[in-house]
Amino acid sequence: MTKSPRGVRVRRAVCRALFVVGGVITLVCVLLPIACWRDDVAIERSMGQAVAQVDSVSFNRTVVRYATPDGRVIIPSQGVLYPDGLKVGDNVRVEYDQTNPELTRVAGRTATLSLLPVGTFLVSVWIVIAAVVTVLRRFGVRV
Repeated sequence: MTKSPRGVRVRRAVCRALFVVGGVITLVCVLLPIACWRDDVAIERSMGQAVAQVDSVSFNRTVVRYATPDGRVIIPSQGVLYPDGLKVGDNVRVEYDQTNPELTRVAGRTATLSLLPVGTFLVSVWIVIAAVVTVLRRFGVRV
């Protein structure tokens, strides 16, 4: 058995590493909608409804405040699920898990909203990986 040139071995290692990274990203992208669906099921199992006020909106979290029928004021620490389009000061209907009011979503929105952005991101990642692997294999770029 003859040893491959160093450049070939490096290109193969880079290709394998890209496929591993792509696999991990794919796994996360598959688990994300599953987690959203699980949260939706928990909310629907013991659903409460309220009108919430949007207190803050940031890149990673939208904070809302609402009162439950027993008078408790709830401010979910992780924010509200499916907050797209909300602005500070908005009043919005929310649905929450009565056994865990921290789990709150905007009324009428479900895990299906996660499919398009996750799918688009996943397709983009694999297009980039395929392009890099093609360049490495076809053109024999020396690394």
